[in-house]
Amino acid sequence: MNFAGKVVLLTGASSGIGYATALHLAKLGASLSVTGRNVDNLNKLIGECSKTTAQKHFIVPGDITNEKDTERIFKDTIKEFGKLDVLINNAGILEPGTIENTSLEQFDRVMNINIRSIYYLTMLATPHLIQSKGSIVNVSSVNGIRSFPGVLAYNISKAAVDQFTRCVALELAPKGVRCNAVNPGVTVTNLHKRSGMNDEAYQKFLEHSKNTHALGRPGDVSELAHTIAFLASDHASFITGASLPVDGGRHAMCPR
Repeated sequence: MNFAGKVVLLTGASSGIGYATALHLAKLGASLSVTGRNVDNLNKLIGECSKTTAQKHFIVPGDITNEKDTERIFKDTIKEFGKLDVLINNAGILEPGTIENTSLEQFDRVMNINIRSIYYLTMLATPHLIQSKGSIVNVSSVNGIRSFPGVLAYNISKAAVDQFTRCVALELAPKGVRCNAVNPGVTVTNLHKRSGMNDEAYQKFLEHSKNTHALGRPGDVSELAHTIAFLASDHASFITGASLPVDGGRHAMCPR
């Protein structure tokens, strides 16, 4: 895969899957516009990218749940590079809760970052992606494919991401733009700790993942990064509207 001359806008780049994907795409020759809320981590990321690649990269911090921030992130990216070839909607949050105890405030927060922000940024990016015949990759979840109790708002938001992916793919296919999603299983990041898990609970969760994933382990961020790069690349030129599980077989499993 070769991303030389390609401009990639990547959200949620300051940690986890986004961070790993940015590093991988930089090695493949992409020029990156990375956004997130942790400026220190973004600076660290670009420092690492610059050690192995010579192309220009750009940091544009912001909160994509804020419409003005989203507009600024996109405007500054186009101002810096003059075009956009790939949009990777990666930013997202996980919050626990059931129908008995998920407040409307929680529901709105999860939906705002996990689907509303994707909707708006993709809307802004679409005219430029049409010009470049570019591609979109959305980071969804196996929870968008399979139902799991205890994270209701998250499940709904990721199912919405998958439907959004299919609809946008059909709408933009005649204009040469592809749109796909990856659906991670449990992946070793800080997502679950941010949702409120302490260290002990998280270790038990990872241990339990050996039984809930057919391959007997949780995923690594590099595995998601490679799949995202593939879907964004010309190697996937005949793939659009797909939700690709990268979950060690979890989507295919049934409890016994």
